[in-house]
Amino acid sequence: MKHTVFIHTNDKQMVGAIVGRRSLKRASANPDAFDVRITRQEDFPFFREFEGRKFLRGGTWREWRNDDLQSFTPVRFSPPELMEYEGRAVVIDPDVFAVGDINVLFERDMQGASVCAKPRPGHKGKADYVASSVMLLECAKLTHWKIRQQFEDLFAGKLDYEDWIELKREPEGAIGHLESFWNDFDRLAPDTMLIHNTKRRTQPWKSGLPIDYTNRAPWILRKLGLAGIQRKGKYLPHPDPRQEQFFFAILKECLDAGEVTEEMLQSEMANRHVRADAPEVIARVPPVDEVLEPLRQAV
Repeated sequence: MKHTVFIHTNDKQMVGAIVGRRSLKRASANPDAFDVRITRQEDFPFFREFEGRKFLRGGTWREWRNDDLQSFTPVRFSPPELMEYEGRAVVIDPDVFAVGDINVLFERDMQGASVCAKPRPGHKGKADYVASSVMLLECAKLTHWKIRQQFEDLFAGKLDYEDWIELKREPEGAIGHLESFWNDFDRLAPDTMLIHNTKRRTQPWKSGLPIDYTNRAPWILRKLGLAGIQRKGKYLPHPDPRQEQFFFAILKECLDAGEVTEEMLQSEMANRHVRADAPEVIARVPPVDEVLEPLRQAV
């Protein structure tokens, strides 16, 4: 089966997913060697059955909301099923964009692991935290990944969301580690292969918009004695102007190629999924290769 990159998303993050898809193909020396599939949370009807029901996350019970900015996250566990448990898949978030060739990752020696992902020791106070926002999967070894059953287990109290997302339930020896440059958190450097605009407050396509996500983690809410969703303030400009240029330069290519239409862009702006001044940013941004040239010269 052909190698496939899955970009999991929901409608709120669709522009990012389309930009991600184009970035993967344009950065590859052999773009025909792999497919890219955008998997939308809205395309999995069972999610709607759980609207408003309580699920286990971080040892506490929270309400599931399909309109949450990150309601797509469980979809990252669907690729093995979609691949009929054959071949290799790479899974990325819709705010991950390719700078290097994804074929290098597909051809990696996984050394017997079924999943390769980036370790993030110390994140959320956990020494063994693993970031599943970018994963290389050996699908034949993941026959226990059944997205609907695992999702149902959250609501039955059989599975904690954080254990699921952090791959804590995988068998011993199943997790291999990726280098940081395969999931570079808001760092665009000469060795970056996949850049991840993971700090939601500064995602470049959102600057100036009102925050539309839960911006207090469950453990912070517990510590402060608070409950519910905290949504305050606005998205901020990204501290690295080159990352903003990189995103909008690829978005410009998407517009020129018809992968994003002017009508879609206007709709996304009206729905506050994309910043209001996007056309102005697109008009002034340099081409992608010009944005990346200083990094290439530094190699």
